[in-house]
Amino acid sequence: MTDRYLESLRSEHLPDVVRKRIASAPQPSYLADAVLGGIDGCVTTLVIVAGAIGAQFPTTVAIVLGVANLLADGFSMAISNFQSANTRQDLLERTRRDEQEHVRQVPEGEIEEIRQIFARKGFSGSDLENIVTVITADPKRWVDTMLVEEHGLSLIVPQPWKSALSTYAAFVMVGSIPLIPLLATGLPASQVLPVSLCLSLLAFFAIGFLKGQLLGSRRWRYGITTMLSGGAAATLAYGVAAWLRGFIEIV
Repeated sequence: MTDRYLESLRSEHLPDVVRKRIASAPQPSYLADAVLGGIDGCVTTLVIVAGAIGAQFPTTVAIVLGVANLLADGFSMAISNFQSANTRQDLLERTRRDEQEHVRQVPEGEIEEIRQIFARKGFSGSDLENIVTVITADPKRWVDTMLVEEHGLSLIVPQPWKSALSTYAAFVMVGSIPLIPLLATGLPASQVLPVSLCLSLLAFFAIGFLKGQLLGSRRWRYGITTMLSGGAAATLAYGVAAWLRGFIEIV
């Protein structure tokens, strides 16, 4: 570790800085939604372009298929993400209601659950009883603790519409990249797929690298593995389409 890094780390853990950071409500991250949408959008569109060219379809057909997939598949993926986030919200609220009812009806049993949860964490004696007393003194804190410790639920749940929007926006924006060479005027037909593939591989690498940058580690590894996975999907699509084209011609 460098001296500059250690100094920065210490400055982030001064009492006032920590107090402000902890006091601010944690916000859900939509990075995973955007990364998944961007990768899936670029992969599926590139696969369609590669498949259409491998099957020797006209450029207009490849464009129509690519745009239709871009809008429809992106919307489908966004809806799926919306439903997933909505389900997590519903599960959290249903479990909260159940725990609130348990606290009202069998408080001693719920107190014992808190006691055993923290006993398993290594607390005992008066320390354990103090923790139990503090937690169960506030019904909301009590229920929140049960949601996290007993049910393994996160109290920070993403907004369904934000998850859907993040997914769809990334899907359309990144998924449009493989179509650029098809729309470019003056580009020879023989260069359409190589250019589309190169642009897509750069997009895959950028997504992976950005993901690593935001996570603070393995930027190049994320970039390269994301790029290789997208290139493999395109290669498979092109090979299958070319093989089927030859098979159909033979028949």
